[in-house]
Amino acid sequence: DSFDILGDGVKELLVGRDDGVLEIYNFESADDPVLRYDYALSESIASIQGGCVGKDGYDEILAATYSGWLTGLTTEPVHREGGSGEELKLSQEMQNKISSLRNELEHLQMKVHQEREKYQQSSQSSTALSSVPAFSVNDKFTLNKDDASYSLILEVQTAIDNVLVQSDVPIDLLDVDKNSAVVSFSSCDSE
Repeated sequence: DSFDILGDGVKELLVGRDDGVLEIYNFESADDPVLRYDYALSESIASIQGGCVGKDGYDEILAATYSGWLTGLTTEPVHREGGSGEELKLSQEMQNKISSLRNELEHLQMKVHQEREKYQQSSQSSTALSSVPAFSVNDKFTLNKDDASYSLILEVQTAIDNVLVQSDVPIDLLDVDKNSAVVSFSSCDSE
């Protein structure tokens, strides 16, 4: 998307990448865009949009991720500073917002608790059937020309506990900065 998120009268280029990186480029000179800000999300970005969503007068960037989460980055100041020994007083609007969020959180916790109890009861029933849910998998296997390696990217709308890679030829697994996986090797019995 293109949007004037910096408020300088010139639209910036908003980029959401498959690796979860959100970037803001500024066109200070006519030649090349300059990276002004970047932010890393934990999953690929499916869509990105700039605009005013949450509060008048504060522009935001909304990004939709692969699993359906909406993430927003705002220009609204998050922290307010008080003088020495001065207590920070919240406006009535902010107190109402906090109260509303607490009520919503309590409601969601109760709903999760009820659904867990319901699941426990149904799973212990003599007529219960078990099935594996079907998940949509977003996978990419791409060649990195710089170091002649391949990147395997897997995304699922649930936690990934294990990934098994089996190969007929010897492979080396390389660790990358963004990787949170713990790699373990085991030899395979050829029979």
